[in-house]
Amino acid sequence: MSKPEMNVALVVGPDCDLESQAMRNTFEYFGVRVFTYWIGRPSDFTDVLSGNDLYPDTDMIVLNFHGDEDGFIMPELGEDVYEADEPRGNFGPEDVRTFAKLDGKIVIGNGCMLGAPTLAQAFLDRGCKTYIGPDDYPDGNAALMYVYRFFYEVIQNKKSVNEAHQIARTMDEEMLMYQIYENSD
Repeated sequence: MSKPEMNVALVVGPDCDLESQAMRNTFEYFGVRVFTYWIGRPSDFTDVLSGNDLYPDTDMIVLNFHGDEDGFIMPELGEDVYEADEPRGNFGPEDVRTFAKLDGKIVIGNGCMLGAPTLAQAFLDRGCKTYIGPDDYPDGNAALMYVYRFFYEVIQNKKSVNEAHQIARTMDEEMLMYQIYENSD
């Protein structure tokens, strides 16, 4: 591979493998160097969000998860399997505030309700430059197409993050659920 267009962390939640593989293939076709993180337990997720297990030159992070009103849906482990300080249940705004350190990062929460204002604000509070996600329950095909179009506009057409977001949102009504939140710092 010649010099990549950008470095993207693709963080894959439970039961999101098929669309994540499609994303990775497309990103690589666009010239992106992709680092894939398979999340099997909450500590895997905290290691990425804290930066402890994040490639140092990562330009963007795609959190490809299922979500709901409580945040990121996490795998449920047996009580004897959890580590002492590992979060239990879904991963919500307070967990983000506890574990994330994302100074200057651009993050896309690509799953249902992962663009809810309280969750987005938690990411901004922990240093995110920009956070994007749907504030409702988009169809899975729409979620995949949003990400494709967003990255196509950033890479192929050299659009800014905000411009690419606005273009990707216009593809159909489902994609209007995607909101952008930017840190004012």
